[in-house]
Amino acid sequence: MRALAVFREQQDVRVIDVAEPPAPTGRQALLRVLEVGICGTDREIAAFEYGDPPTGSDYLILGHEAVAEVLETGPDVTELRVGDLVVPTVRRPCADSGCRTCRIGRQDFCTTGAFTERGIKHAHGYLTELVVEDEQNLVAVPPQLTDVATLIEPLSIAAKAAEQAQAIQQRLPWQPDKARTLVLGAGPIGMLGAIAMTVTRFDTVVYSREPADSPRADKVRELGAVYVSTEQTPIEKINSVIGPIDVIYEAVGVPTVAFTATQALAPNGLLILTGIPALNEPATLPIDRIMKDIVLNNQAIVGTVNAGRSAFELAVQKLEQAMYLIPHSVRSIITNRVPLDAGPEVLKQPHGVKDVLRING
Repeated sequence: MRALAVFREQQDVRVIDVAEPPAPTGRQALLRVLEVGICGTDREIAAFEYGDPPTGSDYLILGHEAVAEVLETGPDVTELRVGDLVVPTVRRPCADSGCRTCRIGRQDFCTTGAFTERGIKHAHGYLTELVVEDEQNLVAVPPQLTDVATLIEPLSIAAKAAEQAQAIQQRLPWQPDKARTLVLGAGPIGMLGAIAMTVTRFDTVVYSREPADSPRADKVRELGAVYVSTEQTPIEKINSVIGPIDVIYEAVGVPTVAFTATQALAPNGLLILTGIPALNEPATLPIDRIMKDIVLNNQAIVGTVNAGRSAFELAVQKLEQAMYLIPHSVRSIITNRVPLDAGPEVLKQPHGVKDVLRING
């Protein structure tokens, strides 16, 4: 069967032939991969910036934003049936008996860093025709979400952020009625974050570098959010334009943007960081003012990475809501569908918001 692989030592990305997986045993399921979304992580791995193949392999099969169909189940599978649509989670637990988070199935909070990730770190991904996966790592998806199910994994990042925000804001002595949110960035993670916010009935503003009359800005407005462009409003002026914000959802990976935006945070507000910045030259920031405001206004900052099963399940719920309320807007995020053979080219250059590779079907 075919797979899209990265050979880091050879500096090569190509479609290869690999052996089919063995029949499932125990709680395993054999999956027919239907589609896989492409994200910035895939492109960085394909540019040989990082990515680690499994031990003993000289290549890494890419892909972690997958949707698949169950073809066969092992004898101990209890929740899945042949024909079910599923989305796999990405991270697998470390082997350290002292890592309490991995031992309870919350490897997204792993304390050792020795986890593996499908298609990223020491485990092959889903850009191949067939895979075997444990039932505990598979989240069932309603069939009506088939054509947008590749959005569930990136949407799980926003879903986990929502879980974290809810937990952190329990510190407040009252329950806020309705939050105002600012999403930094209109890439796939930002757009899906905006969807999660708007279907939760939050007043949402998206701030990004695309012009106010661009197709990307139009997509934001179709979601029911307000769009603000960096061309008209420098980040230093954001507070005067949008006013106090309860939650900032950062999806750009640019520290100067993320921390300058805190001037727009309302008292008791929350900044959620999801982007991983490049290690460039040190940036100049008024860190004394930022720290002073955070302390005096009881504000909080939290970083979040990866997502656990509960966040995937919440992402499925949010996507169902979005497909009921704004189906055209959701579908418009997937701007390019191409076969697996086009993978090496798509990894070099994105086409619109979200590229998806068709594997089967």
